[in-house]
Amino acid sequence: MKAHDGMYIEGEWRPATGPDVIEVVNPADEQVIARVPAGTAEDVDLAVRAARAALPAWAATAPAERAARLAALRDVLAARKDEIAETVTAELGSPLKFSQNVHAAVPVAVAASYAELAATHPFEEKAGNSTVHQEPIGVVAAITPWNYPLHQIVAKVAPALAAGCTVVLKPAEDTPLVAQLFAEAVHEAGVPAGVFNLVTGLGPVAGQALVEHPDVDLVSFTGSTAVGRRIGASAGAALKKVALELGGKSANVILPSADLAKAVNVGVANVMSNSGQTCSAWTRMLVHRDQYDEAVELAAAAAAKYGERIGPVVNAKQQARVRGYIEKGVAEGARLVAGGPESPREQGYFVAPTVFADVTPDMTIAQEEIFGPVLSVLRYEDEEDALRIANGTVYGLAGAVWAGDESEAVAFARRMDTGQVDINGGRFNPVAPFGGYKQSGVGRELGSHGLAEYLQTKSLQF
Repeated sequence: MKAHDGMYIEGEWRPATGPDVIEVVNPADEQVIARVPAGTAEDVDLAVRAARAALPAWAATAPAERAARLAALRDVLAARKDEIAETVTAELGSPLKFSQNVHAAVPVAVAASYAELAATHPFEEKAGNSTVHQEPIGVVAAITPWNYPLHQIVAKVAPALAAGCTVVLKPAEDTPLVAQLFAEAVHEAGVPAGVFNLVTGLGPVAGQALVEHPDVDLVSFTGSTAVGRRIGASAGAALKKVALELGGKSANVILPSADLAKAVNVGVANVMSNSGQTCSAWTRMLVHRDQYDEAVELAAAAAAKYGERIGPVVNAKQQARVRGYIEKGVAEGARLVAGGPESPREQGYFVAPTVFADVTPDMTIAQEEIFGPVLSVLRYEDEEDALRIANGTVYGLAGAVWAGDESEAVAFARRMDTGQVDINGGRFNPVAPFGGYKQSGVGRELGSHGLAEYLQTKSLQF
């Protein structure tokens, strides 16, 4: 697969300053498909300088013109959707249909939403004898993960551009090819030179240099809670703003009045989607004791159907990590009813779709984010017990509630300590704010709340 051998800085592809490269591996067959440069602190400095130089003109650009560039970007991404899907499938291992329907399609919807917001957002308003003016925060460091590589890029870059910020993107080293495609799309959309810049590289080198660069005003990071803590500490030392979208251990609460079969089947599908590599996945299924055995049988049967349909996890390290969690679940006394630690294929980083029963809230697999196709089914006694279990982790990113009466589900959802809850299988909304409580992060992405992260406020008194 063709890859650029340089960095996209100030509107052109420039040679990397160092000789090191990153090998991009197809996780389905373990073959190297491309090599990209491993950026250095010098590459990062060049990119940040370009972003800083481009900031005054872009910040002064009329919102309508920024909206036009985002609309053009939306159109380019839509036109290149097949190439995007094939690229994500090659470097992430996602089944092609899922890449087409999610990895390629969702970013188009998000870009479209910010094209509209850039044109309609009230960047100025009156408050008594004051005019309150919103302006771009400045240069943004966008550090994105590999699990939804293009979606996470667009969810950071699009609102930043809509706000009038300039950006340096450091994508995950496992999925840099779709980031390069995105840079091509930005160029084709006519975004001025220096407004968007791309540096590929490793987190401890390029990522750290971006976080610590004195000319970066905001760090927007999606990834693990552990890395988020380090970024928050580093940025905090410089009183630099951060937006952190981190881990999750979301609860799927099935109340007794719910359609049990539907709730279980949709819940299993949610966990197996993207090979379980979704921070908001409902990895804890909570079922009333009277329906527990039936729910476990339904979950095991549903998981078995994913054996040939699920893709690999992203790399060998992640495969070993997920399998280690499965082994720990068995060791701590959970009952394996589907899947297990053995790899289902001889080649590729595959993990069997796995379901555990008899999981207690204090078990490791019920507390820690596994990031693989592993579901824990927990038993609860009554609604208060379900709420205690649902809220009983350090995370609070997402969740789900099922009930025969929608108002019953909503009442329960309002008591959950989490940033987003799906009611009876509610659909993904690209303009609804996404982000977490507790150790699931700081700030929000998507929609007007996502735009607000990239703005700062000035009041003028008259």
